[in-house]
Amino acid sequence: MITREEIANVLDHPVYDGDGNKIGDAKHVFFDDMTGRPEWVSVKTGMLGSNESFVPIRDAALVQDHLEVPYRKDMVKGAPSVDVDAGGHLSETEEHRLYDYYGINWDSVLSEAERTDDGRFAAGPGPAGTAGAAGAGGVAGAAGAAGMAGRQDAGDRTGMRGDDAMTRSEEQMHVGVERRESGRARLRKYVVTEEVQQTVPVTHEEVRVEREPITDANRGEALSGPEISEDEHEVTLHEERPVVETETVPVERVRMTTEEHIENETVRGRVRKERIEAETEEYTDDDLRRGRE
Repeated sequence: MITREEIANVLDHPVYDGDGNKIGDAKHVFFDDMTGRPEWVSVKTGMLGSNESFVPIRDAALVQDHLEVPYRKDMVKGAPSVDVDAGGHLSETEEHRLYDYYGINWDSVLSEAERTDDGRFAAGPGPAGTAGAAGAGGVAGAAGAAGMAGRQDAGDRTGMRGDDAMTRSEEQMHVGVERRESGRARLRKYVVTEEVQQTVPVTHEEVRVEREPITDANRGEALSGPEISEDEHEVTLHEERPVVETETVPVERVRMTTEEHIENETVRGRVRKERIEAETEEYTDDDLRRGRE
């Protein structure tokens, strides 16, 4: 919905349809005679900008530097022709034709306004941009926006008489999460030297002298040499010693993975809330007496 304050940002600015196609430039904004709300915008179309087509402004949106309407470009360009210079007003017949063309029910438009004590219409609780029984009026061109403030005040006062309720609003806090880097992890391989110890059995030979008496069985060997002589026998001794060698063998594979852990974190913020309280003023007998005087 376009407000009065945004009219200056609409006039002479591009108008686009919902598909992003430029329709033309906004030239005039027409207000409803009864509610004072912006109701129609005329768009100058054509190769040379020689035609003006009317399009409802009730569902339009001001997007950055242009106006966006929920109607296709070809539909807007094919709207019924209206005499823009006819006293700055749309007749009821013209407005009926436009509403019918854009598929807006005329009865629903009337139901969006409520009658006040003096018989005029004020904006009701329905969608923005309603039309009163007299049709839309009050054209505002590039140089015609100066007279809006006075009509705005009058419209506000009319609306106040038709509604005795206050709207209470409050701020709500919405908490989301964002993913960011919290650090880095890496695998690094390096070499260390350790002292290891292992016990292994080893053997060695020692000399043992054996003596055996002369018997009939060994007598011949015993008497084979000279009777008295010197002699020498030698035996080679053996022993085992530990021999150490190293061999490189693979023992395990190591990789890194990540796993998520969920924990609860309390987030605190400040929100503003409106409060509505009823105040009652009691009149004394003196006040009532002075009022009657």
